[in-house]
Amino acid sequence: MPALDGLRILDLTRILAGPTCTQLLGDLGADVIKIERPDHGDDTRAWGPPFVQDDNGADTSESAYYLCANRNKRSVAIDLASAEGANLVRRLAARSDVLIENFKVGTLGRYGLGYDDLKEDLPGLVYCSITGFGQTGPNAHRAGYDLLAQGYGGMMSLTGEPDGEPMKVGVGIADIVCGMYASTAILAALRHRDRTGNGQHIDLALVDTQMAWLVNEGTNYLTSGEAPRRRGNDHPNIVPYGVFETADGHVIVAVGNDAQYERFCEFLGAPELASDERYRTNAGRLAHRDELVAELSRRVRQLSSADVLGGLEARGVPGGPIHDLEQALASDQARARGMTIDMPHPLAGSGSVKVIANPIRMSETPVAYRRSPPVCGADTNEVIAELLGDDD
Repeated sequence: MPALDGLRILDLTRILAGPTCTQLLGDLGADVIKIERPDHGDDTRAWGPPFVQDDNGADTSESAYYLCANRNKRSVAIDLASAEGANLVRRLAARSDVLIENFKVGTLGRYGLGYDDLKEDLPGLVYCSITGFGQTGPNAHRAGYDLLAQGYGGMMSLTGEPDGEPMKVGVGIADIVCGMYASTAILAALRHRDRTGNGQHIDLALVDTQMAWLVNEGTNYLTSGEAPRRRGNDHPNIVPYGVFETADGHVIVAVGNDAQYERFCEFLGAPELASDERYRTNAGRLAHRDELVAELSRRVRQLSSADVLGGLEARGVPGGPIHDLEQALASDQARARGMTIDMPHPLAGSGSVKVIANPIRMSETPVAYRRSPPVCGADTNEVIAELLGDDD
């Protein structure tokens, strides 16, 4: 039996942060009911191409972006702006353990669906709100998108080439991490609810969670008072640790301690770089980063990628290739770990769609892929009849 079997999530989210959270909970066994606007649905359904293709090779209404975060859910189409729709959602909330939403601050309150509107009648409900800037503060009214969070929260100031423009991470990482924080907070709130019978309001902001995962760079600044600068692929605290050009491509070298550095120099036929007092310790290597990396780079460029990777592995020095997505998802490691899966889909001409798997491996309550990402409103009648009665 899945770990969260018997848990019901009323999902009023769209785009990526909320759907990432609810897909994770659904993968772990929760019954996730996704509320969508009739005839429109989650905004990301239209965020293509690419789209799922039908029997004739034509695009359908389902984008690949939507598929990435919406499996293991049932879709119910309800117009929240109507009195009837808002009442249906309230009744569904009464039969749910968790309500999660990512509307702008105050929006659901206009329909009588805010936390303050529900908490007295539903004291055990865990209510999670995801916004750009949180429920309080001078920017609480502003809309939130991943790019804005990465910019406001400082991440873009750390990402990119030293002399280039500030750069966002290649995927919506602020959304994704916020969704993961949300799932953890929801499970903690449910633990409290199970002990006391009391639900609570969870207030999560994209910008807050992005600042939280500044981790070492954030603490470096708080400790030193010096704002970190962009270093491209170099590490702020470890040298050598980054991307090196080879004779036929690029590789990663990730030296984590002085012993590994000594073995790296041995591989390059440069033991003098390990015994040199300037470079013998990591602190010294940081102080002389530019000159050392330039010399190491000169030597690595004379070797093939295969020779570098083989030599590092033989000596226990961390290193690795830089895959494109085709290479990564088709790698022997990805195949062994089952990192892509096929799921049936009613609109796909092939009969199925391929998605990235959940990475969690649990020995007793494994992840289950029960439902493919639903077509908008596909489960409306089923859910209403099941939870509210056939008369509705």
